[in-house]
Amino acid sequence: MSYLTDEFRAKTRAEQGVVTVEGQMLEDIVAANPSRRTMLKSGFGLSMLSVFGVTSLAACGGSDDDDNGSSTPTTPALNYGVTFTPITKVTDRNAPAFDAVIVPNGYVAEVLFAAGDPVVAGSSGYKGAFQTSAETERQAGGQHDGMHYYTIPNVDPQKGGLLAINHESLDTAILFAGSYNAATATAEQKKIALSNVGVSVIEVQRADDGKWSVKQNSPYNKRYTGNTVYQVGGPAKSVVGNTVVGTLNNCASGPTPWGTYLTCEETTDNYLDPTQPEVGYGWVVEIDPLGTLAPATKRTAMGRFDHENTAYMTNAANRVAFYMGDDSTPGCIYKFVPSKAFDPVNRAANANLLDEGILYVARFNGDGSGNWVELTQGKNGLVVGATDPGNFTQVAPGTVAPSTVVNFNTQADVLLNTKSAARVAGGTLMDRPEWITVGRDGLVLCTLTNNGSRRRTSETNPRATNPHGHIIRWTETGASPLATTFTWDLLLLAGDPAIAAANEKGNIKGDTFSSPDGIRIDPQNRLWVQTDAGTGASTTDVFGNNSQYYIDQQTGQSKRFLAGPTGCEITGIAYTPDLTTMFINIQHPTGKWPSANLPARSATVVVRRTDGKPVGA
Repeated sequence: MSYLTDEFRAKTRAEQGVVTVEGQMLEDIVAANPSRRTMLKSGFGLSMLSVFGVTSLAACGGSDDDDNGSSTPTTPALNYGVTFTPITKVTDRNAPAFDAVIVPNGYVAEVLFAAGDPVVAGSSGYKGAFQTSAETERQAGGQHDGMHYYTIPNVDPQKGGLLAINHESLDTAILFAGSYNAATATAEQKKIALSNVGVSVIEVQRADDGKWSVKQNSPYNKRYTGNTVYQVGGPAKSVVGNTVVGTLNNCASGPTPWGTYLTCEETTDNYLDPTQPEVGYGWVVEIDPLGTLAPATKRTAMGRFDHENTAYMTNAANRVAFYMGDDSTPGCIYKFVPSKAFDPVNRAANANLLDEGILYVARFNGDGSGNWVELTQGKNGLVVGATDPGNFTQVAPGTVAPSTVVNFNTQADVLLNTKSAARVAGGTLMDRPEWITVGRDGLVLCTLTNNGSRRRTSETNPRATNPHGHIIRWTETGASPLATTFTWDLLLLAGDPAIAAANEKGNIKGDTFSSPDGIRIDPQNRLWVQTDAGTGASTTDVFGNNSQYYIDQQTGQSKRFLAGPTGCEITGIAYTPDLTTMFINIQHPTGKWPSANLPARSATVVVRRTDGKPVGA
């Protein structure tokens, strides 16, 4: 989640009495204890570029990977062993050379697609001057986030395909002067702002020299924005309506086994245009990048909350489960199991598969076991007059958290108030569940980014005032997506041993980091983690700029693979089936990146080896 999202939602959260997340970032802690800044700086000097030994881009079971939209068998002759030399953390925020994407020697990082770039045929794109909504509607949105790579029929997937890319929030500097305020914005300003969120679908192609580009005027190129009309499916359709204008806060995402794209709305607060009913937001939206199935549809059976991403697990009978995190402070982890098997041959047969099924919330028990609790009206306390205990983990032990009475008359009530239903049913409140990934061996992992306001700990969330987060993993009983029980453990606690406070040290082996966010296990079962930590000096002096890491799942060893430019978050992980090309998103940079003569803006970069071998090997 971008910090810009929190800023937009702050007003509504305050009005609803939601506990804020004060102190979750390291700079907040240092501000409260200035002497700690001196301690941290004493052991972490500023580095010179020559020390890095890197190349930079200067300013100018079944699993969520085994889908017929992206993952064809990889080439057996390629070597996927991880051999890259980790880069040193980037900490000199004042040196122009560091306003760049830093990758290991032998690699290049090249800008592919930046906010404002042309998408729809005939678009001229942003060139430095503010534009009308008719123009911004046809070009790349802002705050690039989750994405996925899809193959195109009759096209070599290593040389061309489709990228579906989320746009979480506004790259305001390229839209209009000043900030955006929905209460005072003109109708045209609202259209411009709403055009900057949603999804871009672009066709990309690789030239003989290895460089990638967007295929201009491709018939596949399309924008889905906050001004687009979306269909509605599932049990809550009776309340939401047949259609909704706009999608909002498209944070992370995920594929389906039938090759569609699930873009996830990370807010139930429609802060960009409050004139629209709020029940229309906070859903998973299904889009077909090839444009041959149903129109873009909000799938209400999957619940309404602050969605981060989706990841799926399948079995031999083509049953599937989709895992989801609620990026709230705190939030729960969910699983949705469609009522029917998917058809692996006939895509059209799966057009409305996500409209019927069972939604579960995870309960992590202290003994390492867990169970999935069904969120169905009439079961597990989801009845009229239910008591929602509230976010009780955010108040001190012995203190009673504010509770409310909720009436679950229908399944639509459960889905519209999924957060409340999860608490009523006894779901475990976690430290901001963000991305989830499923490995080919059926192991499921989830990043828990941080929770500076936690006051009550548990085995799954062991640190109060947890500023750096951790990663949890679990195995479904029988490695089945239909399982209702599982076993879990913690992969790692983020932090750094140089920090004095016990709850900030963590247990990372190798390159340390704060606030794990994006996570993906690739088709070769290699684990990649991206970070979204604070970007103040007190954080970057310890961990460096936000980065991407390889984590060995057996030894726990962490290796820094990529570091981003000033002020950014690293997010979005996609790749070609043979893993020789990786696509990564750089969100909300604050310096001069990626163009020295234009405002800083979010962008997708291509990372590849200059010798054409797989990334990471």
